[in-house]
Amino acid sequence: MNTQQLFSNGRSFFMSLGLASFLLSVNSCGNKQASTEKKDEKIRIITLDPGHFHAALLQKSMYNEIDSVVHVYAPDGTELDNHMKLVESYNTRNENPTAWKHEIYRGADYLEKMFSDKAGNVVIISGNNKLKTNYISRSIDSGLNVLADKPLAINQEGFKSLEKAFSAAKDKNVLLYDIMTERFNVYYVLQRALSQDTTFFGALEKGTPDNPAVEQRSVHHFYKNVSGKPLVRPAWFFDVEQEGRGLVDITTHMVDLIQWGCFPDITLDYKKDINMISAREWSTQLSLEQFQKSTLKDKFPDYLTKYIKDGKLNVMSNGEMNYSIKGVHARVGIQWNYEAPAGTGDTHFARMRGTKANILIKQGKEQNYKPVVYLEVPGKEADAETKVKSAIDALQAKWPGVSFKKSGNLWEVIIPEKYKVPHEEHFAEVVKNYLNYIKGGKLPDWEIPNMLAKYYTTTKAAEIAKGK
Repeated sequence: MNTQQLFSNGRSFFMSLGLASFLLSVNSCGNKQASTEKKDEKIRIITLDPGHFHAALLQKSMYNEIDSVVHVYAPDGTELDNHMKLVESYNTRNENPTAWKHEIYRGADYLEKMFSDKAGNVVIISGNNKLKTNYISRSIDSGLNVLADKPLAINQEGFKSLEKAFSAAKDKNVLLYDIMTERFNVYYVLQRALSQDTTFFGALEKGTPDNPAVEQRSVHHFYKNVSGKPLVRPAWFFDVEQEGRGLVDITTHMVDLIQWGCFPDITLDYKKDINMISAREWSTQLSLEQFQKSTLKDKFPDYLTKYIKDGKLNVMSNGEMNYSIKGVHARVGIQWNYEAPAGTGDTHFARMRGTKANILIKQGKEQNYKPVVYLEVPGKEADAETKVKSAIDALQAKWPGVSFKKSGNLWEVIIPEKYKVPHEEHFAEVVKNYLNYIKGGKLPDWEIPNMLAKYYTTTKAAEIAKGK
């Protein structure tokens, strides 16, 4: 679903339930004024210090329920300029241009100015992860709903602050939520659905540390294109004290997928259900030339000096964690390279092992670097084919057109192109869910404890790896 469809559908949803009741739940700026607001009041967005491109992706289309004027508060500099250039590219594109208008405050006191102005009721936070914990806490304390890019915490101290923020959000009657786009990736959606078919998949194996029952691995790249243009990263992205170590960034998505896929709608308790067994990390080396190309900076800033050895910048961006979740052994791995080979991009691998079948997602050279879902079924081929056909037939009610074919010793799930929504469009699905949650005044019962379980897992892994 694209963002235009999202908000076309969203308008009918909100109108059917009554915009007035929606405004009550928004709890504008943390006080009890919603009941007297005008019925044509819209959600008013604040973008806070947008140092990461995900903030701009939320503005790829116009939103009927959101005021076209976005209030931006940030220190003056290239990060704000790059954010505005990306949003402006959506305003000036030839096809379906947007019409966003901005009220921008640039200054060192941007944070205090945002709280004193009270210009909106939902704040978007996507930038420097070291600052994010404070941004979240203070926004919640000020009665603002928060939609924040991952990770919400990059160390155990940040995790403890996050616990307090969720408690404060409950008291303030506002919602704190993170942007988990991969839950709308059709490959993971189908893996999850097939794993819930107990006739086909059986029960999830428990596994061992050496042979985990569930695994997620990903390869990402520092230099790549976003919205058709080379991505300019801020220099702090390469500082683990500001961006976070590799085990707390992209791994957030992978840990989330394990929780969401293996234990759907089940509430997790990180104190009882998560056991971190081992974690390790290693660096990626970048030359000054590569750093310059990625950041458009002439030299390494002083705060990166401690990571430079033999003229190369060592970024602690890679890692692996082995842990158990409700007794199920899991492994998560992340690798960052500088740039993907021509015709390729970020890649993912996922595996879930069941007592009757295994479900894999591969994205390597054999798959032309495009994700492919495979089913591994033991036994005679004729019997396996019957089981696969039954499982695929069960998907037709929700995903008509999905089929399968034999691929070596595996069965490949054939997914119609209409279901393969580009990554950037998944942000619209996240927004749709978030708006529905705001309208209802609460998140699903399992979401907050599971977010805490997720960030406990990543920050605990980073703590263990750093200590070695």
